[in-house]
Parts: sequence; structure tokens; C-alpha cells
Amino acid sequence: MAKRVVLAYSGGLDTSVAVRWMIDNLGVEVIALAVNVGQEGGSDLADVRERALAAGAVEAVVADVREEFASDFLVPALKANALYEGRYPLVSALSRPVIVKHLVAAAREHGADAVAHGCTGKGNDQVRFEVSTRALAPDLDVVAPVRGWGMTREDCILYAYDHNIPITATKEKLYSIDDNLWGRAIECGEMEDPWAVPPPGVWLLTKPTATEPRDLVIGFEAGVPVSVDGQALSLVQLIEQVGAIVGSYGWGRIDMVENRRVGIKSRETYECPASLALILAHADLESITLERDLAREKARLEPRYAELIYDGLWFSPLKDALDAFVDESQTAVTGDVRLHLSPGSCQVTGRRSDQSLYDYSLATYDAEDAFRHEDSAGFVRLWGLSVETWSARQGPGSS
Repeated sequence: MAKRVVLAYSGGLDTSVAVRWMIDNLGVEVIALAVNVGQEGGSDLADVRERALAAGAVEAVVADVREEFASDFLVPALKANALYEGRYPLVSALSRPVIVKHLVAAAREHGADAVAHGCTGKGNDQVRFEVSTRALAPDLDVVAPVRGWGMTREDCILYAYDHNIPITATKEKLYSIDDNLWGRAIECGEMEDPWAVPPPGVWLLTKPTATEPRDLVIGFEAGVPVSVDGQALSLVQLIEQVGAIVGSYGWGRIDMVENRRVGIKSRETYECPASLALILAHADLESITLERDLAREKARLEPRYAELIYDGLWFSPLKDALDAFVDESQTAVTGDVRLHLSPGSCQVTGRRSDQSLYDYSLATYDAEDAFRHEDSAGFVRLWGLSVETWSARQGPGSS
């Protein structure tokens, strides 16, 4: 049995109750770790720290990992155009491995023999926390109090009141929210009915306030976004700025039923103006900078890359191998993409690169045309020779 546990602490109801519950029921010391990945209110986690201590934690640690999260986790996913089931940019899934990395580091620093999370038995996050922990530190135990304590939300609120645990939750809370730099996930409440229309009040990042169309130029270097409208920005600043601008046009919402790792279908709503706009721009820049077969093979591997992240396999040999492929593919992905924004819309209207493979003299039909048209007759005949032979011997032309 573990004696000292580092808990991934959000400051919410479940993890606040988990602090005291593990102390009372498991007899462990609890160290709470709050990680700032760009969530709303994440820049000021002092209150969260005090809440953890008031719940009984022997220590509460706050880690601001936004820059690391952006450079080491979001950028690789962006380079891979990672969209789970072709739509979801992996908002929550991408934050879990960086949190686990710091959970393990805190466990080592504080001499803990286990880590803990506040995930239920239904969701994907239990998989991500536990598989990542076992990949980085197989010697550490993993404790999942919420999965086993059998308390309802109302039970947890009463438990908190009975044990003087400071919480802000109420029985009337309808939605489960998870957010970070890459976007925001909203679930539960009436949206558990896949036919129900998400109420307007659930949206925060995509409230339509802008009315005048505008262009936004995103600059990339080797697949990494580096500037907005010619102004160089840090990754965190760039993601926040793109999200604010694009979101103000009411664009970046996702409403989907996705397949969870545990085998159930779940109706999910997301708002991801920054991540969707950056993936849109990045993929378009690749259209002029990646050689044809490289582009096709990368497109074939991108869904698998997204699945690995979604399934909690960030720290895995296949993910490492795919990262090597993706990084090699990005050496020439440098240039600019112009996005045109109008209410409810974000579209690419231009792309340029000094390393572009687009050759005007080959593409044009004007006088500057340098394509050797006389080569085409033989090429086309040889290309279709197999089908022609089949047709003559076995197909429609054989009778």
C-alpha cells in the first residue's frame, strides 16, 4: 500500500474530495499538483493551492507548463495535423501526458510511491493518466479514488461539507468543462442527448462579436507557427492571439459523437478556434511544400497518430517512430498562409513559400507554359497499358 501519493489536482469537486478521502480511507499523505496548461483561471492558481491544503494535503505544488505544453506537445500534434476521427484536435488528450510527466517528477522529488488522478471509470482520461505513468515510471502505483468510491456528485458535495473541504461546486452544475491552450471541451447536461441542440450559453471561446471580414496571415518555419500578420510571437502568445481573433467570428465549434477508448459512444462538443485554424493553415502550406508521395503517406499516417494520442499512447515506441517521420517531413514547411475570416467562416485564400514545389511555368496554360505536351501521349498509353491488356483479354473488350 502506498504511503505518499501525488495527486493531479484541478481544484474541482472530485479532486478536492479525493485529497481527504485518500487520507481517511487509504491512510496516505497527499501532495497536490496543480498544472497550468492554459485553462481559464490557470494563471492564478494560488487559490487552488490553498484549497488543496485546506482539504488536507501535506503539500500543494503549482507548475506553469504552458510553454512546454505548446512546444513539446501541441507543436508535434500540429505538425501531424492530428484530428481524432477527422474532427477533434485532441484538446484534453494532449494535456494529459504533460501533466503525467510533472506528476512523476513531483513523485520523485517528494519521495512518493504512487500518483493519483480524479478520473471516472467511463472516460478516456483514466487510460491516459495510467498508461503514461506506467510508461514513464512503472515502479509507481496508480490510485484512482473516484473510480472506486461509489459516490454520486451529490454525495461528494455532502462529503465536502461534512469534512469542511472548501469547494465551489453546486448540485445544479450541468456541464463538465476541460480547457487548455488548444481549446475547450464541454459535455454532460442536456447534451448527453445527441439530438439536443447545444444551448448558446455553453460557448465561451467562440462568441460571435466580430462583424467586419478580415485576413489573418500565419507564418510557419519548419512546420512551427511563428508569426501572425508578420509579427513574431512566442507559441503561447500566438495560440492565444489566433484563438481570440478566430473565435470572435464564431468559428471553431465541433459537435460530434466520438468513440471512446473504453468502447462507448459519447456526444462531445468542443470549441477550438486556435487549433482548428492552425491545423487548417498548416495542412494547406504542406500542399505546396511536400512532395506528392510524401504528402500522401503522411496523410495516411495522420489518423493513426491522432489515435495514439487519444488512446493514451503518447509515450510509446510507435509514437516516437511516427514523430521521427513527421519531423523529417517538415523541413521545407516554411511560408505563409492567409486565412480569410468573416462571421461563421474561416477559409484559406492564399499560400506562399520560398520552398514551394508549385511551378507556375508548368501549371499555366498561358504563353509561359514550359510543360512538354508531346511527352504526354506515351505516358498516358503506358499508364493505361495494364488496363488495356486486361480489357482485351478478360474484360469488356474480350467478347
